[in-house]
Amino acid sequence: MNDLLTGSAPEQTYDASSIEVLEGLEPVRKRPGMYIGGTDERAMHHLVAEVLDNSMDEAVAGHASRIEVELISDNSVTIRDNGRGIPVDPHPKFPDKSALEVILCTLHAGGKFSGKAYQTSGGLHGVGISVVNALSDQLRVEVARNRELFAQEFSRGHPQGPVEMVGAAPNRRGTSVTFRADSEIFGSHKFKPARLMKMVRSKAYLFSGVEIRWKSAIDDGETPTEATFHFPGGLADYLKESLGNAATYADAPFAGKVSFQEKFGKPGSVEWAINWTPSRDGFIGSYCNTVPTSEGGTHEAGFWAAILKGIRAYGELVGNRKAAQINRDDLIAGGCALVSCFITEPEFVGQTKDRLATVEAGKLIEGAVRDHFDNWLASDTKSAGAILDYLVLRAEERLRRRSEKETARKTATKKLRLPGKLVDCSATNREGTELFIVEGDSAGGSAKMARDRKNQALLPLRGKILNVLGAASAKMGQNAEINDLCQALGVGMGTRFNLEDLRYDKIIIMTDADVDGAHIASLLMTFFFTQMRPMIDAGHLYLACPPLFRLTQGARRVYCLDEAEKAAMLERGLGGKGKIDVSRFKGLGEMDAKDLKDTTMNPETRKLIRVTISEDMPGETADLVERLMGKKPELRFQYIQQNAQFVEELDV
Repeated sequence: MNDLLTGSAPEQTYDASSIEVLEGLEPVRKRPGMYIGGTDERAMHHLVAEVLDNSMDEAVAGHASRIEVELISDNSVTIRDNGRGIPVDPHPKFPDKSALEVILCTLHAGGKFSGKAYQTSGGLHGVGISVVNALSDQLRVEVARNRELFAQEFSRGHPQGPVEMVGAAPNRRGTSVTFRADSEIFGSHKFKPARLMKMVRSKAYLFSGVEIRWKSAIDDGETPTEATFHFPGGLADYLKESLGNAATYADAPFAGKVSFQEKFGKPGSVEWAINWTPSRDGFIGSYCNTVPTSEGGTHEAGFWAAILKGIRAYGELVGNRKAAQINRDDLIAGGCALVSCFITEPEFVGQTKDRLATVEAGKLIEGAVRDHFDNWLASDTKSAGAILDYLVLRAEERLRRRSEKETARKTATKKLRLPGKLVDCSATNREGTELFIVEGDSAGGSAKMARDRKNQALLPLRGKILNVLGAASAKMGQNAEINDLCQALGVGMGTRFNLEDLRYDKIIIMTDADVDGAHIASLLMTFFFTQMRPMIDAGHLYLACPPLFRLTQGARRVYCLDEAEKAAMLERGLGGKGKIDVSRFKGLGEMDAKDLKDTTMNPETRKLIRVTISEDMPGETADLVERLMGKKPELRFQYIQQNAQFVEELDV
């Protein structure tokens, strides 16, 4: 206790024994978020995707025609295929282990690095199946090869015995994997039949040569307990099912499939389907090597580039000059599209592969789709004319709204009663503008000097705003901070919220990097989620990432977000000479204008986090907000009890 009072610390030995080495699959269990993105329900379902992707790779490579996915009553899942089967002979580098054990128990071990076993595959890093093994309390693999059946069992990444030949298998081939997600990692989460069947069905659409059989011992009252999926029409069938009975501008979608080998002399292919409808908002579902890329990437960019250039060229061909005004936003507004590509050695952002980063993919897909789109427009002039007219109307409406917004903003100070503490920007239209919601007047002072007056506005808030969850509407209407927020944004709350009235393009919550700052940010996000949800859905809400530390060595300054980054930077050094001075920012108000600008406000050097809501589980997001921010403390306590085991570092 005296050490704490005097600021000194007991001397600790730092030598070779202090260096922790995680062997085998220990890093996965220690930091599951690095490999599957977390320990929530979404991450747990991603385990099934990892195993299913391996079977899909066998099918795409031409070695399997059938896959079976079965959800068992004890919350385990079995995935079988009739492919070649994982090799079970001794591995050349580890002669005392089978190739099966090496694949299941070693990170970065697999048959997809060289491209010899698979030309295109969803698995790339040799991580997927071993991660599933590490995060399962039970896992059993059965392999049928050469008319013999082999099996091996594992628990939490450790083999429970060697691979064994368990009998003859004259009429069977392929691999079967049965696993149960470890409750020590995923808590009380359970596999959901509806979510798994949706995943299974989408995989069948992505490769027309495979039949996938679904079976579930858990009846949720909505999902079939048995089904078979086989879609010879591929993505065209997928789009038809997705649109249902919605009216469309083209009688038949623009759909096709092109082999890169035939067109460009390179391995791989692209398949697509798109139509436009007035009946619903547009969407795009994109995939690479059957892996869903929810955040898009270069394949999406290449596809939209082909469609945009094609429709503009067609407009010029038929003498419609307004076609030149069409942009990508107009295409996406009512465009319902599906794009699936197969390429060798794709580069993804992150292990969960949410975004494709392969630059060449965009060029290949744009070139492949563009020629076919030009021909399709020329051959179906009725559909082409209807789509062109619709897109021109969208472009004109967008330009009209922008013009009105510019006019409205020029006279905003006359039309709107803006809060006195708002420091507005000088831009006359919303595009590119930013409103920083800052914590306190002192932070606002630094931010005022650091901002770009042209497009960055500031709204200082005093203290913590009202927790609106469960608060009466009258109480919300009387709250000064909430009123200031609504007036600055130019919008109303709840049913009175209109996204078109929003005065800024980005709303950035900028609070101190401490517990109080996080609490204020959570209150603000709760307010926006419950009262201005469309603003989040449209991608306008962000969180700033101010650093906790500044390291200075001579003229060199480096900023660190947290303790771990600071420790790593001190160990690595700044590359200069002399003593390294460490400054901790207790709050944004302590940062000078240069620090704040370089780390938090300058678009070229700052880090922002966009606030999003998962499309797969919006109801669960609302439930989580209610549990954590609602008026029932017992729900908060229950959540803390269930998730305390996952906390690795507590900042109090």
